Amino acid sequence: MATVAEHSVRPRRGAELGLLAIAVLLGVGAYAIIGLTVTGEIPANTRNYSLGLAALALGSHFVLRWRAPYADPVILPVAIALNGIGLAMIYRLDLATRNNDIPDTFASRQLAWTTFGVVLACLVLVVLRDHRTLRRFTYTSMLVALGLLMLPLVPGLGTTINGARIWVRLGSQSLQPAEFAKIALAVFFAGYLVTNRETLALAGPRVLGLQLPRWRDLGPILLVWGASIAILVVQRDLGTSLLIFGLFVAMLYLATERLSWIVIGLVLFLGGAGFAAVSFSHVGARFDAWLNAFDPEVFNRAVGGSGQLVRGLFGMASGGLFGTGWGEGRPQLVPYAESDFIIPALGEELGLTGLVAILLLYLVLVQRGLRTAIGVRDGFGKLLVGGLAFAIAWQCFVVVGGVTRLIPLTGLAMPFLAYGGSALLANWVIVALLLRVSDSARRPAPSSSPPPAATPASVPTPPSVPTPPSVPTPEGDDENPTQVVRPGEAMR
Repeated sequence: MATVAEHSVRPRRGAELGLLAIAVLLGVGAYAIIGLTVTGEIPANTRNYSLGLAALALGSHFVLRWRAPYADPVILPVAIALNGIGLAMIYRLDLATRNNDIPDTFASRQLAWTTFGVVLACLVLVVLRDHRTLRRFTYTSMLVALGLLMLPLVPGLGTTINGARIWVRLGSQSLQPAEFAKIALAVFFAGYLVTNRETLALAGPRVLGLQLPRWRDLGPILLVWGASIAILVVQRDLGTSLLIFGLFVAMLYLATERLSWIVIGLVLFLGGAGFAAVSFSHVGARFDAWLNAFDPEVFNRAVGGSGQLVRGLFGMASGGLFGTGWGEGRPQLVPYAESDFIIPALGEELGLTGLVAILLLYLVLVQRGLRTAIGVRDGFGKLLVGGLAFAIAWQCFVVVGGVTRLIPLTGLAMPFLAYGGSALLANWVIVALLLRVSDSARRPAPSSSPPPAATPASVPTPPSVPTPPSVPTPEGDDENPTQVVRPGEAMR
């Protein structure tokens, strides 16, 4: 009996190790160059810094070898490279605004959060052996997401920073619960849509050529989305609101493959943006700063002005094509350059070429996530990893579009690059989920073909039944012409 040869899928952990070495060298090299340029000598803690970053990379690599040997070999190195570049840029800003009396800097805190983020990602990989387990907690994820979004509104727990009540104070540290809420909402959307996607895609009225779902099918998910947006509007955090809105529409489109959701999403977005600009003064101020950025009155406005935006644009313009070089620019002139405006800071010192290279790293990360969504065999995994990959891409577009004046500023920060503990932890959890699902997508399917029965050598073939010469035996199949195809081969 002939069988189809099993397609050997290599884990490619060796390739991942080589890419991790390049990623670590990239971050450590940038750190050393910045210290040498600004202070005239390589930082004294470069050795400890490089050993720490290498230990985090190797530790996560060995966890993948242990728990997810078939995980995508590109995702982790790209995340390490982006995180290392962000650490170097934050260190550069610390040197520009340093105070020798304050040993605790943004870079040291970001390095600590990086350590916690990588450890948390490893714990997710160890504990979560199968991503389909998350489907059991579909509605629990909905409740967790809503609870996280409402935490900053709790008196005595939430705190207001720069006009936005999106932070929770825990001792000396503050966290932004909405960063983790988006992951819980992605799990809820994936679990709900994979169960109801046939109904959402096929049932319902047809209006103006668009197939609309029934209200009773769409009601629960619209209720959760509406509650999330309402809470975020009350907290004056429209950046995260826009992120969740995009995630909501994208996952609906992935589940139903209906172009009508894109049209409906654009209509809702334009209507919501217009309503928010008229109804909320802080949103109107951001639109004014976007449309009239170079107006002297708007530029010099103390609150809600365009000074930060214009300074960032001038910084990127001074960088030109190849940049001023690490440590040679003046990114500290832009307020909050370590968080909201780290892209203009990088654009000034690395130029358009360096900025495009960084954006290509994000493109590779998103592409590997979408490739995982195509390859995974279950619908829940497809929707979950597709939604998370889109969330990274959408957040990058919103941030880069805001600082380049393509769209109004939203207050979001670039994943892995910008300073922020809660955002960094949430992004490393997303990386862990991408790796977990990619391990399932790339793992070879077990073959269900039984081994051929062995013919005893002591039983000779009766000579009285010869094989007719006029009936040729199929090549490579001496016993049974039926070809056995292992499950999943036809899909490939």
